[in-house]
Amino acid sequence: MLTSVFIAAISLALFWMAAFTLWWQMHAWRTPEVLASTRFHRPDGGESLSFSLLLPARHEQAVLDHTIQRLLESSHTDFEIIVIVGHDDPETTAVACDAAERDPRVRVVVDTHEKKNKPKAMNTALPHCRGDVVGVFDAEDQVHPELLAHVDHAFRTTGADVVQGGVQLINFHSSWYSLRNCLEYFFWFRSRLHLHAQKGFIPLGGNTVFVRTDVLREADGWDPECLAEDCDLGVRLSSVGKKVVVAYDSDMVTKEETPGSLMSLLKQRTRWNQGFLQVYRKKDWKQLPGFGQRLLARYTLMTPFMQAFTGLVIPLNVAIALFMDVPVGIAFITFLPAVTALVTFVFELVGLHDFGRQYGLRVRFVHYVKLVVGGPFYQVLLAGAAVRAVWREQRGRNDWELTTHVGAHLNTAEATREDVPA
Repeated sequence: MLTSVFIAAISLALFWMAAFTLWWQMHAWRTPEVLASTRFHRPDGGESLSFSLLLPARHEQAVLDHTIQRLLESSHTDFEIIVIVGHDDPETTAVACDAAERDPRVRVVVDTHEKKNKPKAMNTALPHCRGDVVGVFDAEDQVHPELLAHVDHAFRTTGADVVQGGVQLINFHSSWYSLRNCLEYFFWFRSRLHLHAQKGFIPLGGNTVFVRTDVLREADGWDPECLAEDCDLGVRLSSVGKKVVVAYDSDMVTKEETPGSLMSLLKQRTRWNQGFLQVYRKKDWKQLPGFGQRLLARYTLMTPFMQAFTGLVIPLNVAIALFMDVPVGIAFITFLPAVTALVTFVFELVGLHDFGRQYGLRVRFVHYVKLVVGGPFYQVLLAGAAVRAVWREQRGRNDWELTTHVGAHLNTAEATREDVPA
């Protein structure tokens, strides 16, 4: 009897978590009005803000110059680009200095920390920022030239302290896991972050995020030891009531590439998960004024670990229902998480179609098959990253595992319109 009660309790908890996650994913698509509200509004032609665009780059000589050139093509008239390079990275430094010699809007700041990471690099550059707003981009980003004009308009018309733009991994055809990775970003920036902003608690994204310079300096910049400095900044700003506006427009998103190997993806997810765990342990989220906000914060920061647990336990639940001698009612309850997972799969298929339509990418039948078949394997990878994050945190290992980039996203649109092998 106790075993049946335990199984039923676990199953109901899993069902609730899966249903809640699905509800979040579907937020932007609930009504046409909600979907319309998630987009940038068209700029009115006025400009009142200046921008300091931070571009931390470490061993990014293969992609850095392209990103700088894209930023320099911005239609906005008042911005500077601050490239942050390491004192021990001569190849990337050479690319940055060449760009600075060609255009006075580009400046180079050298990070001399012995132990390097992204937040330390950005904190090094913060005193050099002259703009009203600090924007953050990654070294491999493909940025739309009209983005700054839209962000300027968003700040002026909403009174926001922070504007979070969209980021989209684009090379969905590169591998089976790239497909799922791209779709994750699509749901996160297209839908889920908007719900977070409405609730007054938001873990910010790592780039295409814009913060008023005085607000950022008042917050003492980024936590130099946190592996999810973006999430941490969002939590700290939310906890003191700063207003965050999220906008996603498929024309305005910053395009990026997925990690180039499974090991690289595992390390990236480990870093993010460990960073979420660090933010949870810091307890800044406990300063949020509302009980619902604190509950949302607790759930969000622990989501990677709960998702990993869910993905591994659902198959076990199905096996219990099929092969163990349990009451019919208990067997029915154990199937509930699987039903929610099935609905999620269907929604992902619809989302993949919408993703391809918005970006003009050819999504073929084989991609839908890969999405479904790769689901369980991707869940195992996420579970492994969660376990590895806990292990690293317990052992006090917080070194920054760098994700390398090769520019696989730059020609994705052209490649996927051709008749190339899947």
